Amino acid sequence: MNPLYKAVLISIPIYLATGCTQQNELEQKAVEQEHTETFKTQQQLVKVPLIKQDGTNTGFIEVSKSAEKGLDIRVSAHDLPPGLLAFHIHETGECRKPDFESAGVHFNPEQKEHGFNNPMGHHAGDLPNIEVGADGKVDVVVNAPDVTLDENSKFSLLDEDGSAFIIHQHQDDDLTNPSGNSGDRMVCGALLKERTK
Repeated sequence: MNPLYKAVLISIPIYLATGCTQQNELEQKAVEQEHTETFKTQQQLVKVPLIKQDGTNTGFIEVSKSAEKGLDIRVSAHDLPPGLLAFHIHETGECRKPDFESAGVHFNPEQKEHGFNNPMGHHAGDLPNIEVGADGKVDVVVNAPDVTLDENSKFSLLDEDGSAFIIHQHQDDDLTNPSGNSGDRMVCGALLKERTK
């Protein structure tokens, strides 16, 4: 057999295999890109600035759809008193200084009572206490299983007047109405529809 002809015959499968491998890699990259874009859409990450009673910025909150249930809420804040502090979702997306009473009561579409240890509770907006370090900082993710960003649900935080995240001066006792003896509202972050666009 002609050596040149033999070399061509040997090289054909190599070229074919290389071509198939490159095609498979391109297809794999396309699938991965589609998965990433879908994942980003599903996450629907929303960022909310946090302010103190004097109006100064003290961090932020990130809200995203949980892989398990409800929403995951990341609290990243600084210049707070160390220890356990109550953290709740309130019914109105307004943070009017200095007391943040404009945020209304806890988000509670089913009209339950307050606290995870309350046999008549808990509010959809009740959340676990957060722990602030000795340096006055906290960066933690809290799951809120009873709420959503779906505007068609009665459990949506994105109704007409939005909602608010409040950090209080004391920890929540998880029982006492209306807010677990958690004291004054120290920090507020307003979640409104325009923040999601």
